[in-house]
Amino acid sequence: MSTPTSTDVLVIAASNGHNLQLAERFAAAARQQVQSAAVLDLTTINLPLFTPRAQVAGTPPVLAALEAQLAAAPRWVICSPEYNGSIPPVLTSAIAWLSVQGSDFRALFNCRPVVIATHSAGAGYGVLTAMRLQLAHLGAHVVGRQLSSNSDNPAKDDSIADLITRLHLLPIAQP
Repeated sequence: MSTPTSTDVLVIAASNGHNLQLAERFAAAARQQVQSAAVLDLTTINLPLFTPRAQVAGTPPVLAALEAQLAAAPRWVICSPEYNGSIPPVLTSAIAWLSVQGSDFRALFNCRPVVIATHSAGAGYGVLTAMRLQLAHLGAHVVGRQLSSNSDNPAKDDSIADLITRLHLLPIAQP
């Protein structure tokens, strides 16, 4: 994982397939709107599955860099496929690890503007609903509009651009 640098939008991909391609499109749209953007592919991080036993064993060394990269970006876009009607393990585990750092499980997420998007085999509404519920529980400000795409209904450039615009309309948390 690279060293965290300040970026306007961090686009998080929870797969290395279609959702990584979708993440690249979101980053390109942000750059077209004169915002700095970076893509974070969660599948490249060797983060173990979160379990209470793993937590007792100690924090994985890669977690500090992941947390720093996420904290450095005031706005996020999360592109995730639907796995069995919900969030894929790579994203669930990362959120679980991040939420047990420090005394406030919401600290990293609280008031963070977030766009959610999916490219899934079906409509992807299960993952979008699950992400919206989880992120809202963690205190994030999830943009009302979301993006659902698949092979029969590909994401449109104007929809991606609109979501980036909406993302920047939400206020960011002040430290």
